[in-house]
Amino acid sequence: MSLMRQVALLLTSVLLLALAGAVGINLASTRDALQTQLRVKNSDNAQNIALALSQQRGDAQLMNLLLATQADTGFYSRVRFVDSDGAAVFEREAVARTQDAPAWFARLWPIDAAPGVAQVSDGWRALGRVEVVSHVAYAHDELWRGGSRALLLLAGLGAAAIALAAAGVRRIRRPLDDTVAQANALVEGRYLLVDEPAVPELKRVAQAMNGMVERVRRLFESQAAQVEQLRREAHEDRLTALPHRAHFMQRLAALLGDEAQAESGWLLLVRVAELADVNRELGRDATDRALRTLADTLRARPHDGALDGVLAGRLNGADFALALPGPPAAGQDAAGALAAALRSALSAVSERVVVHVGAARWSGPAAAGPLLARADMALARAEGLGPFAAQADAAEPTASASGEQVWHRHLKDALDARRARLAEFVVVDRGGALSHLECPLRLQLMPGGAFESAARWLPLALRSRLLPAIDLLAVRLALTAIGADGRPRAVNLAMASLADGAFTAQLRQLLADAPRGARGLWLEVAEGAALGHFELLRAFAALVRPMGVRFGLEHAGHQLYRAPRLYELGLDYVKLDVALVRGAAGDEAVRRFVSGSAALLRALPVTVCAEGVDDADDAAALWDCGVEAITGPWASTRSTVV
Repeated sequence: MSLMRQVALLLTSVLLLALAGAVGINLASTRDALQTQLRVKNSDNAQNIALALSQQRGDAQLMNLLLATQADTGFYSRVRFVDSDGAAVFEREAVARTQDAPAWFARLWPIDAAPGVAQVSDGWRALGRVEVVSHVAYAHDELWRGGSRALLLLAGLGAAAIALAAAGVRRIRRPLDDTVAQANALVEGRYLLVDEPAVPELKRVAQAMNGMVERVRRLFESQAAQVEQLRREAHEDRLTALPHRAHFMQRLAALLGDEAQAESGWLLLVRVAELADVNRELGRDATDRALRTLADTLRARPHDGALDGVLAGRLNGADFALALPGPPAAGQDAAGALAAALRSALSAVSERVVVHVGAARWSGPAAAGPLLARADMALARAEGLGPFAAQADAAEPTASASGEQVWHRHLKDALDARRARLAEFVVVDRGGALSHLECPLRLQLMPGGAFESAARWLPLALRSRLLPAIDLLAVRLALTAIGADGRPRAVNLAMASLADGAFTAQLRQLLADAPRGARGLWLEVAEGAALGHFELLRAFAALVRPMGVRFGLEHAGHQLYRAPRLYELGLDYVKLDVALVRGAAGDEAVRRFVSGSAALLRALPVTVCAEGVDDADDAAALWDCGVEAITGPWASTRSTVV
């Protein structure tokens, strides 16, 4: 039994005992008063009757007539006359029933009044004595009425006392509940501060808990800052804070192989002309400032039509790269626009700083090395044209895409006919057992055609505002599959869907209609949502997690620890991006970063997964770093799931 229930039971018991005692004392005192009144009444009545009998001069007939009259007209239970010899000359008894008081009450509270006795004489001659006993029924009725009134009054006072006690208990319970909620939130990795109550004892508890939560929160933020520093040391160029060559190439390879990104895009190379001479003429500080300005321009440059996944990096001292996934129109003039933006930005530093831009487009599956070589050839042509020249790779033909209306019709037809299915890629734990299945959606755009990955139709689906309908279809297919075989499945959702109120309402209904499937469903969004849409993500997590759904981030680790109040997001799992975990077996910096990330996330607590692992040595290193689940080609070979 809870403490509050024990307190409530104790207070109720005390009040009931007090009520019963008060009513009992009231009844006892009232009964004593009534018995005293009856005794006095009996005595007075006996004296009056004796006086009347004495006036009859011993005439037995008249005395009997007088006694009979008194017995018939008076409210007596017994009238008795005993002569001087002790013989009962006259005796009359009558039974009276109570009008209001129940019989059990009369038995429970008996009223005994001593009979009134008076001597009867004729002058100096003693004739006998008269005994009178009044009825007690009316006394029981009065005792019942008085007790009922007292009970009602005391019950009202007791109810008021119980209400006040309940209010007091609630007042005490509220800060206790807040403290319990604070402790539960701490277990879940959320750091809540509670208001300090006015009760001194509870105030000290709240102060101690708030102090502990604040210290733990500062510790978490300190660890997050350390992990972010490890990430920068492992993957970023120190001067520009852009990914260095190795990390950029890993992310580019992941982008080219990620079916959730566009299957086409542009790779742009930027080269600072004669960097060594610029450094010698302007000095190190001015040159560093120019390079940082160039990097800031790459990061801040708007890329109309480009999808999420824009990458910028520093390949070496003078070379920078920018990858723009998206349809051909998104990057057709990207090289020239970037060159113009760099001219404007660098002119504020020095006219001596000159750059050239080369671009190459990829379409369909592509390898990072050949794509980089084609962009480098375009850059070489630009260097021969003068300052801030830009050239696109002429060797890659620009295939004209179907019109947007045609794409929209194909997508709409596929959705209406539900020509869709989920691919399945295993995610395994350390023992090789299935953690869950990653299930990207495939759409059959043309009847009888191939089921296309998201890279094929995602850009046009985004433009056509069909992503919420597509994501709902993916969730529906996943719930059906989970209901059929019971295996957990993960589905990726777009931020455009989460921001759609109709989508969240329909998703909630889907989950409510399939509670068994909901408990096996994993929903994930890209890491960037944690920074750009924190409140929306937190509200979405609060919506789906109570229904048994697990919620997490994919392709994470690049910016995750910059998110404010990450511990309040309500995550169940985080999947570290392949570009951050690849090569862990041979790179100490990568292992330090993964170990720090795993330790930090498990403290929330959050399950830590690694994406795209294709090497057994990397997998072993990641297990040692604290990763709890792995996906990728290597995981497919280790899975024990048939």
